[in-house]
Amino acid sequence: MKKIQIFDSTLRDGAQGEGISYSVQDKLSIVRVLDDFGVDYIEAGNPASNPKDIEFFTRLKSVDLYHAKLCAFGSTRRKGVRVQDDSNVQSLLATETPAVSIFGKSWDLHVEKVLCATLEENLALVYDTIRFMKDAGREVIFDAEHYFDGVINNQEYALKVLKTAVEAGADCLALCDTNGGTLPHIIYEKVKQVVELFPEVNVGIHCHNDTGCAVASSIVAVNAGAVQVQGTFTGTGERCGNADLSTIIPNLQLKMGYSCVNNDLTGLSRAVRHVCDISNMRVYKARPYVGDSAFAHKGGMHIDGVTKLSSSFEHIAPETVGNVRRFLTSEVSGRTTVLKKLERVAPDLQRDTPAVTQILEKLKELENNGYQYEAADASFELMALKILGRWKEHFEPIIYRTIGEYPPPNGERSASAVVCLKVDGREETTAAMGNGPVNALDNALRKALTVFYPELSQVRLSDYKVRVLTGAEATASMVRVLIESTDGELSWNTVGVGTDVVAASWEALCDSFEYTLLRKDRKNL
Repeated sequence: MKKIQIFDSTLRDGAQGEGISYSVQDKLSIVRVLDDFGVDYIEAGNPASNPKDIEFFTRLKSVDLYHAKLCAFGSTRRKGVRVQDDSNVQSLLATETPAVSIFGKSWDLHVEKVLCATLEENLALVYDTIRFMKDAGREVIFDAEHYFDGVINNQEYALKVLKTAVEAGADCLALCDTNGGTLPHIIYEKVKQVVELFPEVNVGIHCHNDTGCAVASSIVAVNAGAVQVQGTFTGTGERCGNADLSTIIPNLQLKMGYSCVNNDLTGLSRAVRHVCDISNMRVYKARPYVGDSAFAHKGGMHIDGVTKLSSSFEHIAPETVGNVRRFLTSEVSGRTTVLKKLERVAPDLQRDTPAVTQILEKLKELENNGYQYEAADASFELMALKILGRWKEHFEPIIYRTIGEYPPPNGERSASAVVCLKVDGREETTAAMGNGPVNALDNALRKALTVFYPELSQVRLSDYKVRVLTGAEATASMVRVLIESTDGELSWNTVGVGTDVVAASWEALCDSFEYTLLRKDRKNL
């Protein structure tokens, strides 16, 4: 199996994505995730750019890595400054990383209009910086910035820049589609040209996603002979982002037979979620291989097929990349879907069981009224258990009341809520403040229930969505509320529908706490 080097730039190029801001501890945590997963290079940042990166590189010196090679990033020396006197170059040396990534201009337009240098001056900048780093014992990856725009507009000069880098001792030529505008067939042609012209060095590819082709372009570059793929683990980066390594790695390894990180990709989904959590991002549901929807099936025929033979509607087994198969419930669901969804709580159900028909009919009725159970598995399970007569109510809501004030009297908490409920004949009434009526209601309901069920103090809302269903009625429209809850280990989703957003939220909140208690009962069986 041919080895493809994986070069991750999450902490440098990825950190330049909109809405991304890493603390030093965040960066150290991501380094550990990437190293554990097995990437070859971690581009840790630009030590000359800000105090945070300086501290980060200082702390990295005491971090032992098992697999990855740390790489500091910086530019060629400045025009008019000797390489040994350039503070940016010296800061790269001070990091003591075994590898450095040096970016330099390969597009004549940038040399003359942005760098304001002559073409010959730029060649000297490239040569001097790489040679200096090689003499200092560093592995050098030369990032040929704007290479594809450069080679299209002035092929002779772009190739001369690469030749200069090779003569200076560069270990790898990383061809950068910096503007992200080059299409895959051009990428293939130009990478193949460089591979054939410079067989003595490794060739890498660095793509941005401005045409939505970063993953495809990276893959065709490997087909053309590139042996290093640069990107970010979750696709973050400037503008539309960088090539997404979480898609590229399984494509290369599972589909094309290359060796990338290791022979075991079962940690891929977990690693992506960990990086997304640190980045304060949600994993995009439709993300290939690792998203929640990657192996989710909704159509009755699809579910029936994959139940009989998984490969009939799945290109790989989900566990190969650490993901799981999901069956979505909706008005297009069939008996197979219901049986699969309920096999954990009602394994005795058969296709011809009358209750299965009742559940299907109720499901279609409720979805016609605005409910959406494909995104609310917990509420579906509760509904089905009630129809099956296997439902034990853990609390009986009696009444709730919310009051809102504007402007809020204390600056933040703009609402209060009173909740009255009954558990085993014992009544409990509590009140709480909140930032809005739903937050106040959540706080009051939790406060009342923890009197009877202390374990509910660990449950919290992790996401809250409201969707208007019938816009014609304006502010009296029907709305659907979807709530995601978590106890720190598992997450579950519940739904509520009504013309009153607070009432719909109350329904979803009650389902969330009921589902938590249902799970507790199962554990105690």
